[in-house]
Amino acid sequence: MMLTPAAATQVGLRVAIMTDETGWHTGRLKKALRARGAEGRCVDLADCRIDTTQPQGLVVPGFGHALPDAVFVRGIAGGSFEQVTLRLGILHALREAGVPVYNDARAIERSVDKSMTSFLLHRAGVPTPATWAVESAAVAQRVLMREAAAGRQVVLKPLFGSQGHGLKRLGARAGVLAPLPSLRPYRQVAYLQRFVPAQLTGNAPGFDWRVLVIGGNAVAAMRRSGGKGWIHNVAQGARCEAAELTLPLAQSAVQASAALGLDYAGVDLIPNPDDPARPLVLEVNGVAAWRGLQSVTSLDIAAALVADLLERKLAAARNADKPGEPGNEAAVAGLSGRSSA
Repeated sequence: MMLTPAAATQVGLRVAIMTDETGWHTGRLKKALRARGAEGRCVDLADCRIDTTQPQGLVVPGFGHALPDAVFVRGIAGGSFEQVTLRLGILHALREAGVPVYNDARAIERSVDKSMTSFLLHRAGVPTPATWAVESAAVAQRVLMREAAAGRQVVLKPLFGSQGHGLKRLGARAGVLAPLPSLRPYRQVAYLQRFVPAQLTGNAPGFDWRVLVIGGNAVAAMRRSGGKGWIHNVAQGARCEAAELTLPLAQSAVQASAALGLDYAGVDLIPNPDDPARPLVLEVNGVAAWRGLQSVTSLDIAAALVADLLERKLAAARNADKPGEPGNEAAVAGLSGRSSA
């Protein structure tokens, strides 16, 4: 993908960077926004509130009685069910108020819930390992037994989780099938995904790919190898290496991002033993970090993200709000779905 330079800066724009922690990523985003004449302000969603005594019905700290011109979602802190619901509700409310949210709450909800991600990938015909998500331990045990009888293993994952934490590989060991572990650490939900063995060549370690998709285009890729055994997350010690962004990788990643309605996404893929031309999508990250990828690519990722936010997302929202613009009637009629592209 070629991201064209901005024809003009976006002087005076104020962008809320929603994050529960500041650091490298927020610093890069602020710098990229400054280069466009815009200002980025870090805001914790936990500090925002719905307040119907205010003109907008919302309060975003640092923006007075006004709302941001746009929102970039960099991080959402964990919390109770009610806390997370309210934080996502703030993002929903911002969208309803006409503020472009990048990525918006609906897309983030789809990507955070691994079961919904798997369902939507399957519906869209995106290659992904066979997956089961159930509350019944008995049903999960039967899945495990059927897979083991076919000589396969499965991976038990937290429904909501990241960075490779909580993953367990299950199956027969030394001819003996161990029972399904307690689901208590997994909040009584079994999310099982068929384990796909690495296609090893000589002494080469197993690996996966991370592809970054921005605005419907695959822009960069890296290969992650090593780490904690078969888990290749950077947080588990995996090494990042530059990878060629092949057509199969790009196509699968773009299709996966589109299936979830994400503006930007980090898509994790592995080789497909049944079809090398169609790599398997493991996960789609809707609040993706990119520090590891930035270390192996010359693309200024923060600048590319900001360019897409301002030139596509914000521009489309403003055009849709202009009366008399061609196609505006359809845009207004479908306003609730405007930010899902």
